[in-house]
Amino acid sequence: MFQKLSSTQVLRRGRLTRRDLLRRSGLMALPALLTESTLAGTQSAVGSPKTSDVYESIGVRPLINCRGTFTIISGSLMLPEVRTAMEAAAQRHVHLDELMEAIGQRLAELTRAEWGMVSSGCAAGLTHATAACVAGGNPDLHIRIPNLAGFPKDEVIIPKHSRNVYDAAVRAVGVRVIEVGTTEELEAALGPRTAMIYILAGPRADAGPPAFDEVVRLAARANVPILVDAAAEVLTVPCVHLERGAALVGYSGGKCLRGPQTAGLLLGRKDLVRAAWVHSAPHHGFARSMKVGKEEAVAMLKAVEMWIRRDHAAEWKTWLSWLDHIDRRVSQVPGIRTSVKEPTELSNRTPALAIRWNRSRLGLTGAEVSKLLLAGQPRIAVPPERDRDEEETGISVVAYMMSAGDEKIVAERVHEILSQAGSRSPSPPAPPTADLTGRWDVRIQFASGTSDHTLYLKQVGNHLEGTHQGDFVARDLKGSITGNLVSLSSSYSEQHGDALNFRFSGSVSEDAMNGTLDMGEYLGARWSAKRHSYRRT
Repeated sequence: MFQKLSSTQVLRRGRLTRRDLLRRSGLMALPALLTESTLAGTQSAVGSPKTSDVYESIGVRPLINCRGTFTIISGSLMLPEVRTAMEAAAQRHVHLDELMEAIGQRLAELTRAEWGMVSSGCAAGLTHATAACVAGGNPDLHIRIPNLAGFPKDEVIIPKHSRNVYDAAVRAVGVRVIEVGTTEELEAALGPRTAMIYILAGPRADAGPPAFDEVVRLAARANVPILVDAAAEVLTVPCVHLERGAALVGYSGGKCLRGPQTAGLLLGRKDLVRAAWVHSAPHHGFARSMKVGKEEAVAMLKAVEMWIRRDHAAEWKTWLSWLDHIDRRVSQVPGIRTSVKEPTELSNRTPALAIRWNRSRLGLTGAEVSKLLLAGQPRIAVPPERDRDEEETGISVVAYMMSAGDEKIVAERVHEILSQAGSRSPSPPAPPTADLTGRWDVRIQFASGTSDHTLYLKQVGNHLEGTHQGDFVARDLKGSITGNLVSLSSSYSEQHGDALNFRFSGSVSEDAMNGTLDMGEYLGARWSAKRHSYRRT
């Protein structure tokens, strides 16, 4: 559990005074940025006309966030105190090395870690941490990253349970990743070239194999540091992962901490955290692009200070009250079933309301309701619930990134959509105008460049299935044809978690098809296809 400290306890644990900061680092501006006086008269501007005008003036519609801290929908909203600190930090110049030294000391006092550092997001922190384990603070090595030829240590071990899309931040340093699936494989992989072990925090890491505690035991014996990726977790004081034996842990600043979306937090062993700063901008080298400004650094420190002061129990109670309001309104729709989930895990710890129904009765899936809410006015982002079977469907309402008053808007919009859905009678699909069975040669026009793919289709009535051969990997394909309108989708995930989802939409005319391609986070493209012509011999 995270720990709530009183202001007296915080002071007792060594808060730096203005004089201390001046004496230690000569930073004339920093103390003023972090004093209580900067908070006087601060009021949240969230939801004010000026806030909306910033986006709407350029044609961007804001949304109500009932999904959580996803980066694609801009993470969390910074606390008013964090915004005030950021604005104050922007008014003066400081030396960044001196700033990070002072912030490192302050983070150590607040979190009880040996040292702390602010990075340009959690992923950047993982990269800097990996570089620190590979190169220490040695500039001869630093300037050669990611070419690790000649480095004494160039291997990182990642248990199979911790492979994920974000370990790209580790691989970016140029290390050789050794994946292990058992305790025996881990023991065999540990050697003189092992620079680090990376673990994605969560129940899978605790359960293993190899289990977290077993990794710690073997890593300690081999004197190999462990880096824990806890990006979406609540901050525990003292840090649970460091207490269990990890050397370093990374957090996102733009999630539950409600700091800047572009900031992250790296805590742990003082020598490694300070070396990680050597590998961070403004220092030249491979990570120059991962720059964190004085504004984000100070704002991130303020976010940690506020995390210590916030009344987390009261926040949880408020979130539950919002979900209860939505529950009462939505439950008035016949056939709706609801339940509140209160997770105890550290990652994305927030209550959520599950709203479920029978899709045949309402004629809508959870995914369709989610799209309707996002397209409406005001826009509302909710995740669809995972369908349990062909009939059970639904959506979730995630509480902790909502703002006061959002619950009333969400309750009415969800009630409206579900109430109207029950009166709809789904129409049968139109018979297909063509049989698409066979091979199709596809040309995809991306934002820049083209690529040739192949579709192998089998059609039964309106149903389509087959194989999509991409540039490197073949994956299963499924879809439908209604009249002359075609919809196809394929997906696959790489070993490390990168996922590609292709959704082809278009029309068919004789032996040709064309339309638009939705690639999810990789945006859109155009596609055209011709039925393959086999040469006669």
